[in-house]
Amino acid sequence: MSRTIMSILLTMATIMSAAGSVKAKSPQINRIDPPHWWAGMVSDTLQLMVYGPDIAGSEATLATYPGVSIAETVRLDSPNYLLIYLNISDDAHPGTLHFTFTNGKKHTDVPYTLRQRTSDPSERVGFDTSDVLYLIMPDRFARGGDTTDAKASQGLDYPVAVDRSDPNARHGGNIAGMTRHLDYIDSLGVTAVWVNPVLTNDMPGGAYHGYATTDYYAIDPRFGTNGQWAAFVDEAHSRGIKVVMDMIFNHSGSNHPWLADKPSADWFNFPDEFVQTNYRLSTVHDPYVSDYDKARTVDGWFVESMPDLNQRNPHLMRYLIQNSIFWIEDSKIDGIRMDTHPYADERAMAGWINDVLREYPRFNIVGECWYGNEGGEAYWQKGSKVNPNGDPGLPTVMDFVLSIKSRDAFKSQTDRLGGLNAIYDHLALDYLFPNPSGILTFLDNHDTDRFLLEEPDDLGWWKQAMTFLLTSRGIPQIYYGTEILMNGSKEGSDGFVRRDFPGGFPGDTTDAFTAAGRTPLQNEAHSFLQRLLQWRKGNDIIARGSLKHFMPENGIYVYQRRLGDKEVTVMLNGNDSAVTTTMERTLEILPYGSTRRDMLTGATITIEPEMTFAPRAIYILEN
Repeated sequence: MSRTIMSILLTMATIMSAAGSVKAKSPQINRIDPPHWWAGMVSDTLQLMVYGPDIAGSEATLATYPGVSIAETVRLDSPNYLLIYLNISDDAHPGTLHFTFTNGKKHTDVPYTLRQRTSDPSERVGFDTSDVLYLIMPDRFARGGDTTDAKASQGLDYPVAVDRSDPNARHGGNIAGMTRHLDYIDSLGVTAVWVNPVLTNDMPGGAYHGYATTDYYAIDPRFGTNGQWAAFVDEAHSRGIKVVMDMIFNHSGSNHPWLADKPSADWFNFPDEFVQTNYRLSTVHDPYVSDYDKARTVDGWFVESMPDLNQRNPHLMRYLIQNSIFWIEDSKIDGIRMDTHPYADERAMAGWINDVLREYPRFNIVGECWYGNEGGEAYWQKGSKVNPNGDPGLPTVMDFVLSIKSRDAFKSQTDRLGGLNAIYDHLALDYLFPNPSGILTFLDNHDTDRFLLEEPDDLGWWKQAMTFLLTSRGIPQIYYGTEILMNGSKEGSDGFVRRDFPGGFPGDTTDAFTAAGRTPLQNEAHSFLQRLLQWRKGNDIIARGSLKHFMPENGIYVYQRRLGDKEVTVMLNGNDSAVTTTMERTLEILPYGSTRRDMLTGATITIEPEMTFAPRAIYILEN
């Protein structure tokens, strides 16, 4: 429902209220959220948000339907919303519910569909340590299909045209483009895709990034349709690729109809004026925090175009909970990435996680918890040892600390304290986490500088970083274009780290989806990453094995993954010069005279009392 439509509804409601002597009209129903639901869900409660001019003045009744009844009707501050809470028992079956909305002697009948739940929730396995996620920003990845931008923009308040010359404008990528390149993604060796938000962002400037939602139940028409999204997920599944959907419950877009006509006075935080967050997440866990500072963090708006939702409002939170469950059931996604997770209400979000996992016990959720320290990250993980406020419930947190440290750690020389020591020291703090394996590890993403600020002259330290990412603990995530050395910084704007994938758009002069369209250095990077990814796929030692590492000495960092009697040992020379060193310190895992096969070269490596490592050497040794 666009802002224009909402303005018309408000005008109609005002006229109808002022004309008390005018004959009552039949209730007008413009929309019901969610648009449909399912029988057989674990929760027996369903909230329906009914939109329509002065709809709150109507009485809602439900024709007799086995197992379904109206538990409660809630009228909010705005007359243009009506909440109907249904009780849906285990006896309910798929079919059509029939509601009647009555205003005086006038009434309107509205059908509502209950579908059959299509899968066993215990079989819905979310992403885990066996997976590698490939992060895609749809607008910048690829364009497919024959839908024109003008047609896709019909009905939007802001039908922004494509302008690929502007790094901050829409570039025209869509779901059809992602679908067209699923074979490429599959051939790379990743097992899951995390897709930046695809819901409607009908915003000034286009909000190409997707983080200013204006319709929680519709795919942005410039990306495609709900059906195309479900088909994309199905096509990915046919290749064994999982799909993680990006969601944002901390804020909506400023053009969401809710802001023009607030359902209740407390639907948004700071509803009457723009108060910006202070972006200081330390306030969330600071034992000495002032009420003022914490309120500015969690209740302040992220930016002026993203009004802050109040998750403490139980009706709003029920709406959001149902929305995530809707997309899981409707499109069969395998995971959720929750944007700006700590900026929302902590206890309400813990309740959301609990409700989702109650419906899908093996599902996974990762929260964006952007901290520069390990303690802040660990505060948010399920079973947290450092959170005094109750279990935050979040199965997976994002390892921003690794992202912050990694470029300098891998690019610089590893002396007594520098270089790869930063990586060792970071992992040494894993005791803070209840589940260190359940951490999403990454070197960059759409919100950070690219891992490569510019294309390197050689790939030595880049290959070491990729090796570590894909062989250490956690669930790795790779940002689209990493495999072809896409680079850049946010100094100009976010758009410079969200460039188009070459070959993804009509008229591109190069096609980096093919070897012929890549430079020799890009092909070297692509082949190296592809080899690692394909080897990691189905590798239980890396997915589930224990980790033991040795403090970098003489520039050499050694760590081992072990599962039963199987092991993978990684040795990295974190320097641009050759190093000769004794191997006494690793005797507990690598006895003298033992042999291992180097996965990268196929060569047999014999462990000697003294060994020489070439500049930026990488060994991935298997027994």
